[in-house]
Amino acid sequence: MNMLAIFWGTLRDILPIVAIIFGFQYLVIRKPVKRFLKVAVGFFMVWVGLSFFLIGLEQALFPMGELMASQLTHPDFLPAMTEGAQRHWSDYYWVYIFAFTIGASTTIAEPSLIAVSIKAGKISGGTINPFTLRLAVALGMAFGITLGAWRIVMGLPLQWFVLGAYCLVIVQTLRSPKSIIPLAFDSGGVTTSTITVPIIAALGLGLASSIPGRSALMDGFGMIALACLFPIITVMGYAQIARWQSNRPSKIQPLSGTSVTKPHQGDTHAL
Repeated sequence: MNMLAIFWGTLRDILPIVAIIFGFQYLVIRKPVKRFLKVAVGFFMVWVGLSFFLIGLEQALFPMGELMASQLTHPDFLPAMTEGAQRHWSDYYWVYIFAFTIGASTTIAEPSLIAVSIKAGKISGGTINPFTLRLAVALGMAFGITLGAWRIVMGLPLQWFVLGAYCLVIVQTLRSPKSIIPLAFDSGGVTTSTITVPIIAALGLGLASSIPGRSALMDGFGMIALACLFPIITVMGYAQIARWQSNRPSKIQPLSGTSVTKPHQGDTHAL
């Protein structure tokens, strides 16, 4: 894609957002924009940054994701098998390892998740550890992408995976601390952002194109859906574990003739 075309396309995508924001500011609120020059420079930087990011996607992330998928599924790389035999799903173990590690690493580095975790830590007064929250989300993302890769290898329909994940989310929502539920759902959304989506999409399409009998259209998509759901599950699961541990009775027995003050129970809703 031509660089000028990317810059022009990005500008057309941003202009409606700018028009809506300034339209509400001047026509509805009817107040001037404070530090207008600073805001204008910020919008210019967003335009240039997004344009270069899209160029980087086309030149690096998408090609590398598809290349890794094709290399990890190449017959010369996979374990040898007898003539006429069908490959077992376990032969693609390097695909699962790559999916898990790339899912966890990209999620940890996701700017949207970093911003949300820091904000959650400040609002909660320190009861939510931002890095622990990112680890919980990264674990769910990694598991979701790995499961999506296994689904493509097996050629199984996506709807059963999504239905099972939603049932688990509903059950956890009914049993998790209420204070963590909104954050868990938001964490599932912010994971599929600027860094993770291109790599996940390229990996899924590359796998579906490289594995015999798979369709890029039918099997290549859907991995992002699983990547959104499983971080919700892991965040609420971690909150449930933290509450269970805080409610466990102490195993320390008091010495004869002494009294032990009951330890203060912290916020059982905290991460």
